[in-house]
Amino acid sequence: MGEQLLSLEGALERMLAGVVPLPVEQVGVDDAVGRVLAEPLAARLTLPPWDNTAMDGFAVRSADVATASAGHPVTLRVVGEVAAGYAPTAPVEPGTAVRILTGAMLPEGADAVVPVEETDSEPGLATLPASVAIRAPALPGQHVRRAGSDFHAGVPLLPPGARIAPAALALLVAGGHGTLRVHRRPRVAVLATGDELVSPGEELGPGQIHDSNSPALAAQARAAGADVRRLGVARDTLAEVETALVGAIGWADLVIVSGGVSVGARDVVKAAFERLGRVDLWRVAVQPGKPVAFGRAPSPDGREALLFGLPGNPVSSFVTFELFVRPVLRALSGDRDPTARRVVRARLASAVTKSPPRRAFLRVKLAPDPGRPGERLALLAGGQGSHVLSALAAADGLAVVPEDLDGLPAGAEVDVWELEGA
Repeated sequence: MGEQLLSLEGALERMLAGVVPLPVEQVGVDDAVGRVLAEPLAARLTLPPWDNTAMDGFAVRSADVATASAGHPVTLRVVGEVAAGYAPTAPVEPGTAVRILTGAMLPEGADAVVPVEETDSEPGLATLPASVAIRAPALPGQHVRRAGSDFHAGVPLLPPGARIAPAALALLVAGGHGTLRVHRRPRVAVLATGDELVSPGEELGPGQIHDSNSPALAAQARAAGADVRRLGVARDTLAEVETALVGAIGWADLVIVSGGVSVGARDVVKAAFERLGRVDLWRVAVQPGKPVAFGRAPSPDGREALLFGLPGNPVSSFVTFELFVRPVLRALSGDRDPTARRVVRARLASAVTKSPPRRAFLRVKLAPDPGRPGERLALLAGGQGSHVLSALAAADGLAVVPEDLDGLPAGAEVDVWELEGA
């Protein structure tokens, strides 16, 4: 009888069970991007708050310039100027105009703006003229941004559980919000294990390689919105791994360990998890990344730290972070849909093979499909071995091949998970 592996969905269900958003804190706008709102936010004001101009030019009454043309301009008396940040000091009455700069309030009486390019006025820095010749007609509302044309006070802006992107931050600030209630960033500790590992940049000895996993995992966690501590490398002994974990659990909400989770004589991470807490699952039907361990351990302050043991092969480590750790981090952050993915359909450029019992996530590069305008083609980014970092670095997506298949032919359509930040 073959080994029973947990499905990806079954593993995620266990990992997310009991995970609740972290406590709420209030932050300023400079610390808000990437955070998740803890409450619904509505506009505190109307935007624009008043009619304003979209152009540099002259505020006029459209009726006054209805017959204006380049050959027969209409001359109006200029009675003032208004710039952004100031209130108009003079109304626009019949036969008059006010010079107006982009974003400025529309003066009383005006219902249109004539761009400076359609007048005899000098563009740029220029003395306020006594009169202006209008060389084109203006319809009512021309180049005028109406009050409330974006939103009105009281309308919802963002729901709880929304992650704040730069554009969303601009919306919230424009809507009158200077501080935001968000969930605390998850605290993540990252530990690499292996007698063969040395720190980045150090000279290699016989049988040694650089620890690329912990810097990459730390970078993935930061990109997912976490505060991260990288703990370096622990040797392949139960005592050393356990000591490192004890320190990590005291601070972190989530601990990631790479390496030491398979069935080798020195794979001690699963045993360390069991000594400090419990293991909820081990081995998942995915390729790459079958030997994934997940557990929980109590912290000294009464919290429960989540423990992830990821494979030591660098591609497996990266992919299993995307499959399992990122959704849990999003749930801790308060994200309303932690398992959501950006998925596109694409056609395989070449035939692929895989292990039938497991769902494969092939590293691919997306390109326009020359045979189908507007569609995508998925090209293998390089070798698909779990050690081939060059292909991972070149990839911008993971092509999904279902468990029950041992491969797919060129031209087959697949789902591709777009890699965040690729």
